[in-house]
Amino acid sequence: MRYRVEHVSTFAYAGQVDLASHMVHLLPRPLPYQTVIADALIADPAAGRQSDALDHFGNRVSWLFLDVPHPQFSVTLRAEVEVEFPAPPDADRTPAWERVATARAGGADSWQAAEFCFQSPMVAADRDVAAYVAQSFPAGRRVLVGVVDLLARIRKDFRFQSGVTTIATPVSKVFAQKAGVCQDFSHMMISGLRSLGIPARYVSGYIRTKPPPGQQRRRGADQSHAWVSVWCGPEFGWIDVDPTNNLIVRDEHVVLGWGRDYGDLSPVRGVILGGGRHSLSVSVDLEAV
Repeated sequence: MRYRVEHVSTFAYAGQVDLASHMVHLLPRPLPYQTVIADALIADPAAGRQSDALDHFGNRVSWLFLDVPHPQFSVTLRAEVEVEFPAPPDADRTPAWERVATARAGGADSWQAAEFCFQSPMVAADRDVAAYVAQSFPAGRRVLVGVVDLLARIRKDFRFQSGVTTIATPVSKVFAQKAGVCQDFSHMMISGLRSLGIPARYVSGYIRTKPPPGQQRRRGADQSHAWVSVWCGPEFGWIDVDPTNNLIVRDEHVVLGWGRDYGDLSPVRGVILGGGRHSLSVSVDLEAV
């Protein structure tokens, strides 16, 4: 599936900003199952200097340095991406979760998977979450069988509701209120999997949304999205799953990158001189070509 992506983040400041430096995670990540045909970052005002590199996790990151006064700042991603995740393996063929735990299975990339076994700043260990997730992983259960069971339980037990959480909401509160958004469900699932020693990473990107029957698709109404990548041993590698929508990722998701949690992939993070209070508006459009 080929998509055009447009993501616009606009910051409006109460006062003038004299200088600014922004770190931007908005460029899609080239992958064996994702081809980046074209992409561009457009800053307004234009950056006086821009540096591009890869971060610790191999994601594309840009640093934008603005040296002209401005009351507003926007950064736009425009990209065309072709994506087709591989078909998932037969869940009953994946190894028992105990063999995957703490990446003990060995083999290529297992040492990198082990990096995603630990707590991180936005994914703390929580006893209640650990107990909830553990119900899907009795002794000897195949790891992907357990993951699929957990996806279905999260979809059944938790309510998607905007406005009841913020970026900083801990997994303990998400679990207690049984409500949140994609970032919350991903953080919660990751916390529980890591408590078992199963490597899990946070994936940031976009998901194709469809209008209700009989209604036209609204421009700019799509959203940034988050999901989970689970290590299933060296034979099967990482498998991406979406706890918000109870599915294994195939051709409706576009990957920007991955990390330990949202904090590693904040779309725009920066330091400004001046400005005072600010507001942020975001418009995302993901269109199948």
